[in-house]
Amino acid sequence: MAGLFITFEGIDGSGKSTQARLLADRLRAEGVDALHTREPGGSAGAEEIRRLVLEGDPARWSAETEILLFTAARRDHLERVIDPALAAGRVVVCDRFADSTRMYQGLRAGLRDVVDKLHALMIGREPDLTFIIDMDPVKGHARAKGRNGSEERFEDFGTDLQVRMRAGFLELAAAHPERCVVIDGDRPVETVAHDVTRIALERIG
Repeated sequence: MAGLFITFEGIDGSGKSTQARLLADRLRAEGVDALHTREPGGSAGAEEIRRLVLEGDPARWSAETEILLFTAARRDHLERVIDPALAAGRVVVCDRFADSTRMYQGLRAGLRDVVDKLHALMIGREPDLTFIIDMDPVKGHARAKGRNGSEERFEDFGTDLQVRMRAGFLELAAAHPERCVVIDGDRPVETVAHDVTRIALERIG
């Protein structure tokens, strides 16, 4: 029996990572065999690449190099974690997937066609359900910068990038209504989680 692949997308600081973790926890509480993972990362090799792309100066890599690094990380993650879990009938809940590359590299640098071609060649899988956690870019950026962590390379591009990314995610949702659900993230965490869990359980059936 095939599993279900659920992803979370949104701008930095939107709360998507929290919601991904909460959904996996609540699905397990409902007796669903759920796996929580993240991108970039999720496998040993992909976690090493994560450190390369999320830390350091914003100008450290060109967008073209980022696309190759993210795709390499995603391929390893897919082979070692996602595909085996889905083949075993599990529900995979992933914090970010290919849609983030379509936005942060494809939209940012005008390389969407490159991202899509490489995705088709090396990944070839789309999520069954994608939650796009929507948040005001100014508020989300301030929240992300307030974490004072080491993985702030994309936050350091500034609020303008987050404005563009939000618009891009909303356009993506409109183009793929069969899998994308936009959730208002500017509400209490528990309220957002309630809506996410309800929709996920309906899709799981």
